[in-house]
Amino acid sequence: MKVRIGIAPPPGDGAGRFAETVDRAEAAGVDSLWLAEIVFGSSVEPFVGMGYALARTRRLKVGTGVAILPGRNPVLVAKQLASLAALAPKRVLPAFGLQPARPEEKELFPVPGGSRGAVFDESMELLRLLLREEGPVTFKGRFHSVQDAEIGPRPAKPLDIWLGGSGPVALRRVGRLADGWLASFLTPEEAGAGRETIEAHAAEAGREIEPDHFGISLPVAATAIPDELTAALLRRRPGADPATLVPVGGGVGARDLIQRYVAEGITKFVVRPAQGPVDIGPWLDDFTRELMPLQN
Repeated sequence: MKVRIGIAPPPGDGAGRFAETVDRAEAAGVDSLWLAEIVFGSSVEPFVGMGYALARTRRLKVGTGVAILPGRNPVLVAKQLASLAALAPKRVLPAFGLQPARPEEKELFPVPGGSRGAVFDESMELLRLLLREEGPVTFKGRFHSVQDAEIGPRPAKPLDIWLGGSGPVALRRVGRLADGWLASFLTPEEAGAGRETIEAHAAEAGREIEPDHFGISLPVAATAIPDELTAALLRRRPGADPATLVPVGGGVGARDLIQRYVAEGITKFVVRPAQGPVDIGPWLDDFTRELMPLQN
């Protein structure tokens, strides 16, 4: 299985620092750059950031980690992804989630009646059809309907669509609909159990997810876990011990934890500073020295 370790920009980094992060990641040989969906604040919007980063580089892969799908029109999302994949083949990594990381942003992604989960499932079904089926697509669902929709040439190699989430319904969704899993705030043992559950759901659906398509987003603290991150983590995982989920000590602290994830079958990683602002140069030096050698 291929172990690959990408990065996400420091929290709160805006357009003024984004170009430096992109350029340094490309120069350092970083595998991938992942852009979170954080609307309120200075973070670069993920689809805009993907286009900018892909145009500025020649090797770096760029993904969303994760973007919110319910509340977006899946036809427009398919058009965006197909266009990016045509302009930067084999370097587009879409990953989607159900809910924004910040509860106050949920109203920015309204759904057309019904539950967000049902909208998510139907959006995924239509998105995959548009990106993979040859010729026009006709689809009539509960929330979305299109007649002879044609978004242009499909990617020569079908895009792998990854999903986040870790609850029972989310794991079932990944197994039934996704090509990969990008989790967060799980211990290595919990992530390994989630992987096994997803594989079982995929088998039930007559599908198979590639063994190295299981990943986790991992915040890494320099000296101590920031209070803001602890609060966010406990909102997601009440009663959890932050020390088991957020390594401290930079790359040295993350190295052993990543190896434990690999032992559980988790081989894709999105490492990000636990707190910003961060001088990206020294941070990437630490990343390349301590973590990139774990790749194979």
